[in-house]
Amino acid sequence: VVLANGDVVKTGSRARKSAAGYDLTRLMIGSEGTLGVITEVTLRLQKIPKYSVVAMCNFPTVKDAADVAIATMLSGIQVSRVELLDEVQVRAVNIANGKNLPEVPTLMFEFIGTEAYSREQTLIVQNIVSEHNGSDFVFAEDADAKKELWRIRKEALWACFAMEPNFEAMITDVCVPLSHLGDLISRSKKELDASPLVCTVVAHAGDGNFHTVILFDPKSDKQQKEAERLNQFMVHTALSMEGTCTGEHGVGTGKMKYLEQELGIEALQTMKRIKAALDPNNIMNPGKLIPPHVCF
Repeated sequence: VVLANGDVVKTGSRARKSAAGYDLTRLMIGSEGTLGVITEVTLRLQKIPKYSVVAMCNFPTVKDAADVAIATMLSGIQVSRVELLDEVQVRAVNIANGKNLPEVPTLMFEFIGTEAYSREQTLIVQNIVSEHNGSDFVFAEDADAKKELWRIRKEALWACFAMEPNFEAMITDVCVPLSHLGDLISRSKKELDASPLVCTVVAHAGDGNFHTVILFDPKSDKQQKEAERLNQFMVHTALSMEGTCTGEHGVGTGKMKYLEQELGIEALQTMKRIKAALDPNNIMNPGKLIPPHVCF
């Protein structure tokens, strides 16, 4: 990392376990460019799994789907991915790709390991699904079939624009402890469904991370304010459940106003001191991450 004064700092070990000193790696990664510029990154490679199975199933409500995701993660099964799509998102996929998928809340799983282990995990989850009002459990082992199933999730955003081609998308991002995910999605879904805007739900249900795609007319101030209201509702709901205003997308300028509620003023003052020490002239991403009202 290159700091504001030009110093080049090595923030972490390259390939070994280490507990030496402050964790500058996480500090820099979480700073959103406000403390320095990352110029070199070393990644740890993971082996490609020997075998994998992709499964998909349907539910009458998003609460049922979320409950299965939670039960699966708590069962100790080594699930590689658990993704949740609501019925509006599935409808978008059907419109965009000419598919005929049941337009109901849907879960997608990926199980990895040996062939026998992956299949065993698949059967265990199939039983969990059947105990939580799930249906239409299907799975794929062929490479092309697995790729086709995952297209449903990977192209979710672009599929949304098939419903409103001339609109823009506000993509929200909140995260809660896994035990609260079902309640968060249920409460948010009621608000989203009551809105005049088209809203879809996509969640990384395995780690409590919840996204929505809110489509709005960029020429309409009323629609933009409604999208912002929905986003604010979900952030405050997540914070009330010991969650965070952002699980992936970062704070930037848009979510600075929520940080004091989430972290407390003492944490923000500490962040401000670190910022002042490393970037006294405020040249690294000024105006980002730390609320302007915070003082020492």
